Amino acid sequence: MSDYAVVNPATGETLRDYPTITDEELQQAITAASAAHEEWSRRAPVANRAALIARVAALHTERREQLAEIAVREMGKTYEQALGEVDFAAAIYQYYADNGEAFSADEPIELSDGTGSAFIRRASLGVLLGIMPWNFPYYQVARFVGPNVVNGNTILLKHAPQCPESALAIAQIFDDAETELGAHDSVYVNIFATNDQIATVIADPRVQGVSVTGSERAGSAVAELAGKHLKKVVLELGGSDPFILLSTDDLDAAVQDAVNARIDNNGQSCNAAKRFIIIDELFDDFAAKFTEVFTANAPADPMAESTQLGPLSSAAATERLGEQLGRAKAQGATILASGEPSGNFFPPAVLTDVTPEMDAFHEEFFGPVASLYRVASEEEAVRLANDTPFGLGSYVYTTDQEQALRVADGIDAGMVWINLVLGDAAELPFGGVKRSGTGREMGKPAMDEFVNKKLIRIA
Repeated sequence: MSDYAVVNPATGETLRDYPTITDEELQQAITAASAAHEEWSRRAPVANRAALIARVAALHTERREQLAEIAVREMGKTYEQALGEVDFAAAIYQYYADNGEAFSADEPIELSDGTGSAFIRRASLGVLLGIMPWNFPYYQVARFVGPNVVNGNTILLKHAPQCPESALAIAQIFDDAETELGAHDSVYVNIFATNDQIATVIADPRVQGVSVTGSERAGSAVAELAGKHLKKVVLELGGSDPFILLSTDDLDAAVQDAVNARIDNNGQSCNAAKRFIIIDELFDDFAAKFTEVFTANAPADPMAESTQLGPLSSAAATERLGEQLGRAKAQGATILASGEPSGNFFPPAVLTDVTPEMDAFHEEFFGPVASLYRVASEEEAVRLANDTPFGLGSYVYTTDQEQALRVADGIDAGMVWINLVLGDAAELPFGGVKRSGTGREMGKPAMDEFVNKKLIRIA
């Protein structure tokens, strides 16, 4: 079987293999992306680049059902959530199409001495490499590609090996948009490359930066290579996000939000709530209600309209999550609920009594497994929330606004959501600290990650 293949996780059936790129074809791809930058992207007005991204947004919307069906086949996302992902990707592209000119405007500098003027002018860097994951095959690409094409950069995109069909569908959208608008045909180039070939791409002097969304291991390996070759890198890696409940006027609503935050994308989201830190007086009621609501989501056919939880993405993912759960039980964690997987359909599981000596205390569970923790105070909740190698997102539920902001200030994470889950939007920056990565995607900050902020001083 090729490195790149569609294996339906609901059935285990291999639907199609795709050949990896040859070394000669890879060099041609880099050359084409470099030519697109020199001949079109860096020369075209930002309005033209924004128009290209606007057309990409429209084509996502026009093809949303086709794109969603591909995601279901490739990684088991439920059809309704796949449609939502495509719509979100379109919204992200449109956001940069609408705001790109304003975000790219010259930035005047007030001089402390002397005459004349000075300003910052944003200029493209050149060819960028994107290494994307399987769990959000359209959204992850959009938040990297949208701002950077508007900036004038060109893109080499290596998608996850299990997502070749969505990778080609995105490439076709860009090809069609480029043709319609008269842009260069290699502003966006898909490459089915091996890891060894990616090392060659990163080393190539025509490539100016790398963005990776994936595992800690992948991020570390790419960052090491990028550092060796002095290339800018943005990393969006794992997470073990805390959901802190300190007080509530509606426990049932808080429980439902907690379930929604854990079960989204079949539990396979880096910024999903994974550790539920509950104040002592609410813990018993929360644990009972959460376990009941969470485990009511039996995994089922991802194409069915009523399905909230589909299969895990692959046999490897199922095996890994099962091994983690078994190890947690063997090391002394209490299993409040669990079930036997059927193929890649993994029933929700709930853990408690997890201690720092256990692997489960520090690991990320990438699937429908939730860990519940009891705390006696706000201070203990914050300490526990921060006792993790990760620092991506976090969730704070309280009826006390001052407490909410105090806890938000104390949490070591790139994002804090207060009395809200699943609130991501194109205008909101996304990213983490610690081992969750570096840099930001989405919002205005994404426009500043891969750009030359060029000082121009005039006498």
